[in-house]
Amino acid sequence: MVTGASGQIGQELVPALRAKYGKDNVVASDVKVLKKTPEMEPFVYCDVCQYDMLARIVLEFGCTHIVHMASLLSAVGEKNPQLARKVNILGTENALDVARDNGISCYIPSSIAVFGPSTPAVMTPNETIIRPTTIYGITKSYSELLGEYYHKRWGVDFRSLRYPGIISSKAMPGGGTTDYAVEIYHEALLKKRYTSFLREDASLPMMYMPDCIKATIDIIEAPEEKLSRRVYNLTGFSFSPEEVANEIKKFIPEFECDFVPDFRQEIADSWPKSIDDSLARQDWGWSHEYDLTGMTVSMLNDLSKKYNLDRSFSNEK
Repeated sequence: MVTGASGQIGQELVPALRAKYGKDNVVASDVKVLKKTPEMEPFVYCDVCQYDMLARIVLEFGCTHIVHMASLLSAVGEKNPQLARKVNILGTENALDVARDNGISCYIPSSIAVFGPSTPAVMTPNETIIRPTTIYGITKSYSELLGEYYHKRWGVDFRSLRYPGIISSKAMPGGGTTDYAVEIYHEALLKKRYTSFLREDASLPMMYMPDCIKATIDIIEAPEEKLSRRVYNLTGFSFSPEEVANEIKKFIPEFECDFVPDFRQEIADSWPKSIDDSLARQDWGWSHEYDLTGMTVSMLNDLSKKYNLDRSFSNEK
């Protein structure tokens, strides 16, 4: 069962899981009712704040895993911290309770938002200072600690990855501080201009969606004996708004970008510049495929098709 299936990651994770395990073996759920598309069926309505609703779906479909993606992200959370607290904390508690009560596995992603200004900013290690300053980071820190407690106390097979900023050509972002890194590609193709809401030198850890999906499935499938912990750092590469803008200019020379930081800059300033995910690479063989250039070529080509633009891009010299 995948909660939050209509979110940025859920929309791509569900088809990937179904391609691997079969259409009828993956149940997509959300409070948003998606358009009836074959790749998202079976789809069921589920409010993760309702324990009974989660439990009924798990029992009805005979689920062996909960992949709990439902969450309010950082920028949205700061605008409505009460709702973020309710969805992120109560949803986590219900997912873990259902997993415990039914003897099934539970994957709940975390985020680099669990780190804060006092965390080492460069190559942030797996075990480090966790002092988040956003409600999103606080709720994700809670999910990590609660999941570890459920594992220790009741043996729940809880697993988690601290996602960096995730970039996708298929789904629009859902209210995160790294959303600029998706928006910039759309605007580069459509308008040849973009205004970044982060400062030009605000370097943050990032990852292209295909790598995110691969990592998520890999950690869910990893043999128990390979895991030295329940929560792992994860990253692909780091870049700043200026660096991604310059990369786009290599393929669209007329593209212009300016920088007008808003409230999200303060959030970005509290996060690491780069992440040490060596434990994930060591324990269960994580490796990323895309770098900034490879991702840029893929994004521009995918979005050109989406907007019916007669353009193609290549990184071959």
